[in-house]
Amino acid sequence: MGRKEEREKKIQLLEKVTDGVMWWIGSIPSLIVHSIVFATAFLLPVFGIVSVDKMLLVLTTVLSLEAIYLAIFIQMSVNRSQEHIEDIREDIEEIQDDIEEISEDIEEISEDIDDIQEDIEDIAEDEDDEDHNERAKNVMLKSNVSSNKNDIKALREMISNLQQQLEDLKGEDEATADENTPEN
Repeated sequence: MGRKEEREKKIQLLEKVTDGVMWWIGSIPSLIVHSIVFATAFLLPVFGIVSVDKMLLVLTTVLSLEAIYLAIFIQMSVNRSQEHIEDIREDIEEIQDDIEEISEDIEEISEDIDDIQEDIEDIAEDEDDEDHNERAKNVMLKSNVSSNKNDIKALREMISNLQQQLEDLKGEDEATADENTPEN
């Protein structure tokens, strides 16, 4: 195992520990434990076990250290969230590019279908004297073209909806990114 792999494993372990600590700090059990510790700390001088000055010194020191570590853990969490947001933003941009390409392809297909339909109508006008079977074939072709046009319209609507959803997601990502940006 190389140094890089060992380093990656250590980083992953640290991230798991950080996530666990952040989860626990934001939980009800943490609130209960902190409340019990504070109550105990303030009761020690009342029962004469420790002087008030010593209790305040130790409590202040412990709380300061806890605050420092919590700030570090929170910043690590914000940094990881920012990385995830950037990854999602890149994925959204790729999807939007794909949707635009598909939309262009559908427009080209729609134009081709319109041209084919015009050709069929011209042929139908030119061949009024053909037998009944030929006319039936032309009607079938027209029907298929109309069906395809309807399908293309439905696809256009779906693409439009997807583009709107992408815009909404981008807006949410930007709002989330603004919220997660640490204030200096």
